[in-house]
Amino acid sequence: MKKIMIIFIFLPLLLSGCWNKKNETGENGQKKGTITLSGAWALYPMAVKWAEEFMIIHPGIRIDISAGGAGKGMADVLSDAVDIGNISREIFPPEIEKGAWWVSVVKDAVVPTTNEVNPCLKNLLAQGFTMTEFRKIWISGEITGWDAPTGCNTLNKMNIYTRSDACGAAQTWAAYLGGNQEDLLGIGVYGDPGVAEAVKKDLYGIGYNNINYAYDSKSKMPVKGIKIIPLDLNNNDKIDPDEDFYNTRGEIIQAISSGVYPSPPARNLYFVCHRRPVKPIIRDFIYWVLTRGQEYINEAGYIPVGKNEIEKGLRKLNEQD
Repeated sequence: MKKIMIIFIFLPLLLSGCWNKKNETGENGQKKGTITLSGAWALYPMAVKWAEEFMIIHPGIRIDISAGGAGKGMADVLSDAVDIGNISREIFPPEIEKGAWWVSVVKDAVVPTTNEVNPCLKNLLAQGFTMTEFRKIWISGEITGWDAPTGCNTLNKMNIYTRSDACGAAQTWAAYLGGNQEDLLGIGVYGDPGVAEAVKKDLYGIGYNNINYAYDSKSKMPVKGIKIIPLDLNNNDKIDPDEDFYNTRGEIIQAISSGVYPSPPARNLYFVCHRRPVKPIIRDFIYWVLTRGQEYINEAGYIPVGKNEIEKGLRKLNEQD
């Protein structure tokens, strides 16, 4: 499990809001305390960026962030082991019954991946896979080789990878295919980085990743060793110009923002608390993420959730019990 600890010195936080702003304070009236977050790999890079920027401005706060999958994040927050769960899937009714309270903070997507020297790559990039073909790979098991769906004359071999940890990426990909994470076939691999690494090392591999693990953060191109499998959205066995938006992270982000890339596998990412947060520094942090923190989204390679979702989140944060 990856973990980051960020420590700075806290300055007064000037926020508007309806709650009591009497926070924990140290010397000279400066705020102090700890915020803990756990959960989705999908939200981990964005959460780290927010924490870094927030702490530069507002010191004396220690922020611990760990990535272990959305399932772990939800279990941790509902058991009060952390203050905020980073969740990359929809919130389930049983979790709501246990007191899950959430706000949408950002958006991203899951993309299917293969090895960059897959012997069927030329055909694959030209025609893509339909949702039905993906379903036959991960759900029904009807497709077990690259030759049948691509028309490529190669070994009838396809190594399918999925996630071993309870996570939003797997649940979202499964939802796109009409199932749940437990329905997905394949070799279970832990974490987003694990699936990416497995596909990079396997000539015949196929997997799925959140866009921030499929695309390089510096070059904005697909991670070296990986190619994104295009979705044949109109089921005509070819990738038309308006379906060809996978060459750079900027292109896929634009497709997600405009709604061309379907939802799922595009989806909102959430901060989840165990009931509406009352600890002032937690409320301050969430408020900042929903307001000033939104300016860092594009830089971090994510997509804004939109004005309506932000306003909804602020209203939820300000609701009176």
